[in-house]
Amino acid sequence: TNWYEWSRDWDILVLLFLVFRLIYLLNIIGNIVIILLIKLSPSLHTPMYFFLVNLSFLEMCYTTSVVPQMLVHLLVEHKSISIVGCAAQMYVFTTLGLTECCLLATMAYDRYVAICHPLQYTLIMSSRVCVCLAAASWVTGFLVEAAQTTWISTLPFCGPQQIHHFFCDILPVVKLACADTSMNEMALFGVSMLFIMGLFLLILVSYVRIISTILKMPSAESRHKAFSTCSAHLMVVTLFFGTALFTYLQPRSSYSPDTDKMISLMYTVVTPLLNPVIYTLRNKEVKGALKKTLARNFFSLQKRFFLLSLKSLLWLFSAPSPVNVIFKETCLI
Repeated sequence: TNWYEWSRDWDILVLLFLVFRLIYLLNIIGNIVIILLIKLSPSLHTPMYFFLVNLSFLEMCYTTSVVPQMLVHLLVEHKSISIVGCAAQMYVFTTLGLTECCLLATMAYDRYVAICHPLQYTLIMSSRVCVCLAAASWVTGFLVEAAQTTWISTLPFCGPQQIHHFFCDILPVVKLACADTSMNEMALFGVSMLFIMGLFLLILVSYVRIISTILKMPSAESRHKAFSTCSAHLMVVTLFFGTALFTYLQPRSSYSPDTDKMISLMYTVVTPLLNPVIYTLRNKEVKGALKKTLARNFFSLQKRFFLLSLKSLLWLFSAPSPVNVIFKETCLI
């Protein structure tokens, strides 16, 4: 973009900067609130919320790998990134994306055990099992994407190295290579089929079993409670996997950079903001814990203020000042 076009669109760029910065800050604040709320509420110390803490932390890292640099590029004329920086961003972003796929599948398994095998839930989903499942999700993301990013980095890049995207995603970077990239595209398609489509199908099968079990419950209250514990996770799965499947499994003949950018903007900026909102508004346990925490902290602040005021009054009336002497004499009279 030349200087004239960049300066002409300055007002739009500033508006986009303010909007995306606000969304990013709300995303960070929302996920931090969820993490602190779960840590401070003993009633939420369950496997489901243990995985939610992992997901909230991952969402913060996920959006931070893309949005801050995008905000900088909105306000500068020359938008550039080093080769090492591009490779690092691509690795971190894809690793966190794959880890989120695994975490969402793990959370679906947790809901399956809780609803379909409630009597064995505490035995199956022990603390050790939860830690192992979360660790396996992170390790899978790091190892798989390390191999894929290393392979892409060995491609020869020549000519104008201009990425038609707002961050270093795999497909836009691969298209810059001046060599046959069919093997890389096949590998990307295979990874997407295995980890995105495969995990999505596992989640789908889990929810088929969950829904069939819920429908067999005798009381309407128990059915409603079971559905409410799954609705938030199901909405997050739909948002995340819907955009990911459209991006990485669409036919290469129908690939459009502009469409890809719009979809990527959805799952890197908008979806991470919606997740805390969904888990807060659609979950009665989280809303109840939030109200209790706010009430407890409010009364704690009131108590501290009262004690501080009382200490101040005691100090004021016990200090040897003319006002204090007059007050004591008046009381004696």
